[in-house]
Amino acid sequence: MAASLTAEEFRDLQDRGESYALVDTRPAESFESWHIEGAINYTYKPHHEFDVEDFRAETGLEPADRILTICAKGKSSFDIVDELAAAGYDDVTVIEDGMRAWSRVYDVTTVPTESDGIELLQVQRRAKGCLGYVVCGTETRRAAVIDATRHVDEFVDAAESAGYEIAAVFDTHVHADHISGGRMLADQLNVPYYLGEDATDRGVAHEYTPMARNEVVTVGEVDVKALATPGHTSEMVSYLLDGEAVATGDTLFVDSVGRTELQFGDAEAAEGADQLYDSLHGTLLALPEDVTVLPGHFAVSDAGETGELTRGEPIVGSVGTIRTTVDLLGRPRDAFVEHVTERRPEKPPNYERIIGLNTGREDVEDETEAIELELGPNRCAAE
Repeated sequence: MAASLTAEEFRDLQDRGESYALVDTRPAESFESWHIEGAINYTYKPHHEFDVEDFRAETGLEPADRILTICAKGKSSFDIVDELAAAGYDDVTVIEDGMRAWSRVYDVTTVPTESDGIELLQVQRRAKGCLGYVVCGTETRRAAVIDATRHVDEFVDAAESAGYEIAAVFDTHVHADHISGGRMLADQLNVPYYLGEDATDRGVAHEYTPMARNEVVTVGEVDVKALATPGHTSEMVSYLLDGEAVATGDTLFVDSVGRTELQFGDAEAAEGADQLYDSLHGTLLALPEDVTVLPGHFAVSDAGETGELTRGEPIVGSVGTIRTTVDLLGRPRDAFVEHVTERRPEKPPNYERIIGLNTGREDVEDETEAIELELGPNRCAAE
């Protein structure tokens, strides 16, 4: 039986800086669209003839090297181990369940706060770059969740491990890059689920409580204030948390801003960019400089690079720092709109289907389809 690691164990190995060669056996097209940083592509399918000299020539790997293998679902990467063992490679380990498992590796870290009355937990989905939050009132021990992914147990576990009970669930917008767990989590816990009031314009079919512009919902002792910040989508809201931090969804990241054509379409992307400019300069960047920005994503490249991510550290910034370090925010309106409109990264795979699921107009067939729909990094930033 081949040696194996779980995806979480591989993460730990990666974070320790251990030396290894990672061989990704998926087809070249799948590899090029999304892979783990530093991986070597060697396409292999079970029962195909294996040529060790071809393997050595393509990968540069010798029998003495420490090798990890990964594939889409953990099948072909097990088969190739037998071939490598027969060829004298005796230090080969499989990452169980492949990229499917890597896609659901999470970390939880604490965001520093000034007040003792609020605790902020950032839930990081490493492979996709999704960020969600557990916003906790330290006196009442009640919490709100913002932008939960479909792996809702990660948010429940984060809250329970810190000693909090989830009392409300919020989404900043109808997500296009991943399946939201917001409605599911609210149903599971029998707590309110909130979206911005303009979500009616997106055809949201499932039940939610609309939050009007500047409306405040108090969860425990933490005030959650809805700030209308359209641009990435028409119904986007950011949530100001006790005046100390702001969850910005896909409006503002620590190093970029949200793209605008996923909802508005290429023809009306400029309209979305114009709204985004107002949301940034009229609302978010008008907040006090020391307010902490809690973005909805961090950047993950197709090559798996996660430059902003350091395990155990939150991915956040202050309003003042982001205002002065993100070049795009210093441009006048016309130049901003032109840049956001013309710089259109590749669209997230399956985004129209995912929007259908997140509005409640469609249902996911099964876990297999959900996994397939979400494979790959997020692509919600304008650049």
